[in-house]
This record gives sequence, structure tokens and C-alpha cells, in this order.
Amino acid sequence: MGIPSGFELVIIVAIILLLFGGKKIPELAKGLGQGIKNFKSAVKDDKEKDGEKIEEVKKDTTSTTPPETKKA
Repeated sequence: MGIPSGFELVIIVAIILLLFGGKKIPELAKGLGQGIKNFKSAVKDDKEKDGEKIEEVKKDTTSTTPPETKKA
């Protein structure tokens, strides 16, 4: 089973048109595009938050005060 090509793609597109109709397909594509956009922005926000956390950790580890020692 390889990737469909030529006439097979035409049949697949025709079946999709029959199932969903011409008006519904652009709505589905728009919804899919918005979902991808939301996903990318969420990933970007997470990376920015992780970057802030990493910077905070670097600041904590590079401080001039010696670490506290526990007395047992």
C-alpha cells in the first residue's frame, strides 16, 4: 500500500465531496487552520515560560552567596 496517486486521488476527493458537501469543506479547513495556529502559539508560550524558568535557575546558581549548609 503506497501513497495514492492520479485517479485514486480523484476518487478520494469525490467521496469527500459527497460526504461533506462543497459548503462544509472550507469550514472544516478553516477550523483545522485555527487549531494549528492555537497549537503553535501554545507551544511558543510554553517555550517562553521554560526560557524564563531557565534564566531564573541560572540566576540562582550564579549568586554570590554561599549555599546554606545543614547542621545535623
